[in-house]
Amino acid sequence: MRLAETVALVTGAGQGVGRGVALALAAEGAAVAVVGRTLAKCEAVAAEIVERGGRAIAVQADAGVRADVDAAVAAVRAGLGPVTSLVNVAQTTRYGSIRRLTEDDLDAVWQSGPVGSLRFMQACFDDLRASKGSVVNFGSGSGLTARPAMGAYAAVKEALRTMSRVAAAEWGRYGIRVNVVCPLAGSPGFDSWTADLPDAAASLAAQVPLGRLGDAEADVGRAVVFLVGPDAQYITGTTLMVDGGYDYLR
Repeated sequence: MRLAETVALVTGAGQGVGRGVALALAAEGAAVAVVGRTLAKCEAVAAEIVERGGRAIAVQADAGVRADVDAAVAAVRAGLGPVTSLVNVAQTTRYGSIRRLTEDDLDAVWQSGPVGSLRFMQACFDDLRASKGSVVNFGSGSGLTARPAMGAYAAVKEALRTMSRVAAAEWGRYGIRVNVVCPLAGSPGFDSWTADLPDAAASLAAQVPLGRLGDAEADVGRAVVFLVGPDAQYITGTTLMVDGGYDYLR
């Protein structure tokens, strides 16, 4: 129970990778705020944590709306205490060729990802400074490659990775660590990509050196446990590829 003193706020936690991260953090003793746009999904994950013997609350918030973000952080403070670990998983996805990509598509993924993560980081800053806490933002291997139909998604994920490195440099003086995870795991977002590009998806698993798609809780969630926990106290400003060797940092 190495995270027994941790209050973790996880965005996008109502399903997929966010759910897996929330479950993994709770298994190590963290009190978890399950935050997402759909309250019913968040409540289901929070109930799952409680059934396993953990502590959790569900909070509705759209990362794309500043008022939602501020209200969510206030609700977490009231329900669990000051935030000591922030994990930004929330991300709207829009796939399409560059030729057909609209400004509305780009704005949607931009607001939900980098800007939404920034809003939560700013809203949690005082808590993180007081606790010498940590932030884990979610990037993507798509930002390191040039996969078709992922122009908007890849662009915003690399923007978030760059912003995270700057935050690590600026916030290190306060003892706040900021890192990035680039995962490859089953999720509704992955399922959407599979439906849009079935031929590419069919060959993906065969291209992963470890020969399988990652598990949101056992693989990605455990990596986040490490990054927010005591064993990573001297790690900041880095990107951890949790993808079975599928992509690599260039």
